[in-house]
Amino acid sequence: MPFRYLLPLVLLLPAAAAATDTVSNPLAQALSRAAPAANPKVLALATRALACVQRSMPAQTLSVIDYSLPSTTPRLWVFGLGPHPHLLFHELVAHGRNSGDNLADRFSNQPGSLMSSLGTFVTDGTYTGHNGYSLRLKGIDGNFNDQAESRAIVIHGAHYVSEAFARSQGRLGRSWGCPAVRAGVAHKLIDAIAAHSVVFAYYPDPRWLQGSRVLGDCGGNEVLSSR
Repeated sequence: MPFRYLLPLVLLLPAAAAATDTVSNPLAQALSRAAPAANPKVLALATRALACVQRSMPAQTLSVIDYSLPSTTPRLWVFGLGPHPHLLFHELVAHGRNSGDNLADRFSNQPGSLMSSLGTFVTDGTYTGHNGYSLRLKGIDGNFNDQAESRAIVIHGAHYVSEAFARSQGRLGRSWGCPAVRAGVAHKLIDAIAAHSVVFAYYPDPRWLQGSRVLGDCGGNEVLSSR
């Protein structure tokens, strides 16, 4: 079969695998029950990333951002794990200024890009800085997000993340690449995920879906080797 016919099939593989994971993965099923508004295929991919991280460290919570949804729709889910997975937060979250307007469709790992990054992150400590109480993120998805620390990609509260702002502007305000949340929930949310937590940022980008070692072979034993 010519390559031009094979390529669309190749790009469908992650989605097909995620659909299979949803059926066979009890955790993905539990998360879907806890968050029926979330895309089950995205949750299945997130649990695959979680399993990869858990080879090297425990995780008490899993945060899932679905950047395929508009910024005016709550697209951040935070789950408590353990014997009975449950939904802790379902929130608005901003994307980077250069990732798009209401819909994000461009992503980067490059410093100065002012874009959001895709992939799997682990939380890496809190601090108080220019944006108030904030949570550092360490990207573990290779070239897709491993510059998160040098780019100061953190979770923080922002005045431009609110239903009122969305109504008046038709979108949320945009960050410099950080997944900013409502100021009123930031402190509580950050405290809930500050320790032993995984953050999974999704968009149906074929290059990332095919190239992510976290979603693929889990990078052998190298994914968290720099921690």
